[in-house]
Amino acid sequence: MGRMDGEYGSRISCLAQPLVEELEAAKETAAKDNNQSSLEESNTSFFKTLFNCANTILGNGVLIVPYALAAGGWWSLGLLFTISAAATYTSLLVKRCMEVDPRIKSYTHIGEYAFGEIGKIIVSIILYTDLYMVTTGFLILEGDNLNNLFPKLSLGIPIDGKSSFIILVALVLLPIVLFDNLSILAYISATGVFASILILVSVVWVGVFDGVGFHHVEDSGFFKWKGIPTAISLYMLCYSSHPVFPALYTSMQKKHDFSKVLLICFTLSTFIYVSMAVLGYLMFGSSVESQITLNLPTDKVSSQIAIYTTLITPIAKYALILKPIVISTEGWFSNEYQNSKCFKVTIRIVLLASQVVIALALPYFGYFMSLTGALLCSTASLTMPCLCYLKITSTNNSRPGFIQQLLIWCIVFLSIAILIFGTYTSLVDILAEITH
Repeated sequence: MGRMDGEYGSRISCLAQPLVEELEAAKETAAKDNNQSSLEESNTSFFKTLFNCANTILGNGVLIVPYALAAGGWWSLGLLFTISAAATYTSLLVKRCMEVDPRIKSYTHIGEYAFGEIGKIIVSIILYTDLYMVTTGFLILEGDNLNNLFPKLSLGIPIDGKSSFIILVALVLLPIVLFDNLSILAYISATGVFASILILVSVVWVGVFDGVGFHHVEDSGFFKWKGIPTAISLYMLCYSSHPVFPALYTSMQKKHDFSKVLLICFTLSTFIYVSMAVLGYLMFGSSVESQITLNLPTDKVSSQIAIYTTLITPIAKYALILKPIVISTEGWFSNEYQNSKCFKVTIRIVLLASQVVIALALPYFGYFMSLTGALLCSTASLTMPCLCYLKITSTNNSRPGFIQQLLIWCIVFLSIAILIFGTYTSLVDILAEITH
């Protein structure tokens, strides 16, 4: 099979068979026409890739950054810029890993190429757990905002209003989760960039025209050590899209422009995150909630726009984000079960029900997202790209220079610090809420 296959086989002998088959197909195509790229994999223009990339980076972080700033103080914005810079750099490392071999199509493939089967397993566990916790956070977010809009509404269930709304949202999501054709929802969820900008504009409107103002310049200390682990974990949550980048890179027509896409998207996203953090904190100070929409006056039109946008977007995204978990879970069973419609329905209901149980037991959105950012996002977006890149370059005898290696190891140590201190603080906060 040639030089590349021999080298690759000596480096990793435990590659999954489908990956090998992909390389065979790629070589057969290349033999026919070396200049022809796959239309299915490389048909996305620069601007479409730019839009898709920005959409993956911007998410619930827009709602939570004012709370993170309140937790860490004004100087914690430096940590936000640091994490943004580190995440931008590691996104470029993901691109470099993708360039090594045409078989690398996904984030799990990067882990597999670098560390074999164990790398594939570890990356898969991190990714699916991350997706599971993020979608569980959607339920908590929906419950919080609906309860804020309709605090006196009773659903006839002998539990508090927020819990009632979590169950109601789950019932609304159930038929969507059972629906296999998600192409329509894909178009709805693609409005994420505009949704984030709309929320920012609505919040600014509340501050400027609806009487809230920006008066909390000196509301708290400039650097609050106790809140730093929470702040840095939530900032990390804002930059947790690295697992999606391989798919965006693969789909792009001119792959050499992908670095420009990443730089533009991270710059735009950081601008939006910093703007929301500063303006939200100036508006509400240390009393800002884990979701800034919970602070907005519900009788104002601009507030209602922000809140309803916050409500609609997660509902549209939920089924799409849960889909990989559903597919992976179904893959644990034999084909006999996978071909059963009843089995598929059961899997989806069990996954949704388990998330409802967790959302009801731990309805603390800020702490729950902080735990997700510290435990999973730091690992997926900082640690894994660095370690995979170092392993791949060492195997290929193309080690980076001393300065670059030093920078990479600094990012690794940063991610480990976020993992340890952020996870510990989040668990302590959640336990304190439970026992309160």
